[in-house]
Amino acid sequence: MNIGGFIPTSTIDFPGRLAAVIFTQGCPWRCHYCHNPILALGQVESPHDWEGVKAMLEQRKALLDGVVISGGEPLIQKDLVEVLKQIKGMGFEAALHTGGAMVNRFKETLPYLDWVGYDIKAEQLAYVSITQVEDSGVAAFSSLQVLLDSGVDYEVRTTVHWGLMSREELLSLSETLADLGVKNYVVQIARDGGTLSKELLAHNGSASEFEAGPLAEINAMFEKFSVRPAG
Repeated sequence: MNIGGFIPTSTIDFPGRLAAVIFTQGCPWRCHYCHNPILALGQVESPHDWEGVKAMLEQRKALLDGVVISGGEPLIQKDLVEVLKQIKGMGFEAALHTGGAMVNRFKETLPYLDWVGYDIKAEQLAYVSITQVEDSGVAAFSSLQVLLDSGVDYEVRTTVHWGLMSREELLSLSETLADLGVKNYVVQIARDGGTLSKELLAHNGSASEFEAGPLAEINAMFEKFSVRPAG
């Protein structure tokens, strides 16, 4: 596993759990608003490998509830399923942050997952405008359906940069997700600075700007909905 970073303790990456977070390197997509492009491009010189991280996790069994694998896009890691098996074997709950880029590998991970943070970026046909990769929306929505059918707990979230998505497009996407059966939806404001596309460095606004937008309409579509400010 190509590990780009490791956080020994997090309270925000796995809801309701105290968790360690493993950041993998590499991603098949090139999202304009990606806030950590050197990780997505696999350019981090990291001191971590799986055996070293595993040893640290063994030492923290009494403290942690779970382990999150994030990215980059973890699904491109060929040994992801084996790593998840080992995490579960240590007695931890396991979580995955993913955009669903590889449908079959995502299916393979689900038996070993307790929670998924799932990124949906746009309507299926508009995906290329975000990811710069043709047909990326097909994989994303196929994997989403696999997740919804699995019964694994999840959060579906959309990162919004107003330079790439209008409020009307966000409302349309929300309607699509509700029709598919999504129950838990989060809208995240894209971070300022450090993006893959330099033209997006300008200020993107804040969560408060939703007050005059489609917030109430979106909220009514889901059992659970929230707006998360830029990190």
